[in-house]
Amino acid sequence: MPAHAKHRDKIVRAAAVLFRQNGYAASGTNDIVALSGAPKGSLYHYFPRGKEQIAEEVIAYAGELVRATLARMCAEHASPAAAVRAYGTALAGWMAESSYRDGCPISTILLELAPESETIAEAGKSAFATWENVLATQFAAHGIAPARAAGLASLVVCSWSGALIRARAARSGEPILCAMEALACQIDAAVLEAASKAAGTPG
Repeated sequence: MPAHAKHRDKIVRAAAVLFRQNGYAASGTNDIVALSGAPKGSLYHYFPRGKEQIAEEVIAYAGELVRATLARMCAEHASPAAAVRAYGTALAGWMAESSYRDGCPISTILLELAPESETIAEAGKSAFATWENVLATQFAAHGIAPARAAGLASLVVCSWSGALIRARAARSGEPILCAMEALACQIDAAVLEAASKAAGTPG
């Protein structure tokens, strides 16, 4: 990897950690440079619009990580409900490993910047849409009608955000596991209902 790309990526990854743990406003550019180990001049070279441009890149970076993880889990599990449970278990584990300091870098950025920045809001909408699309595609592949699949996917993504906040406050992964189990049960029921309708039997 070229040195310039390495510095750019280090800055984005460091900002993702800081935004996730401390929030956007509380994470200064000096903090980002210090954690990244990149030369300070490279921050302004690659991000001439400053910290807000870094935030846009963090949303894209974190959004792709989540999308890829979801796609992998959907491929690895026989049912969409199992994939949702597995992702919940992974989230709970990651939170515990961080001593419940972590959260979602997309959520922290959007809470602070989206009301004033259309660019940030659009980046967040795009990230959420890619996550929902992975889930909705998997749900539909198991017979759930597209509209219901999209609705369930949106519910799952919305629930993650709330569950992460509850887990951080409780210093426990239990809120995440409980939320994902409840959603998995809904997804299982939707798959069974779709299978019954396809077979022409009462749902």
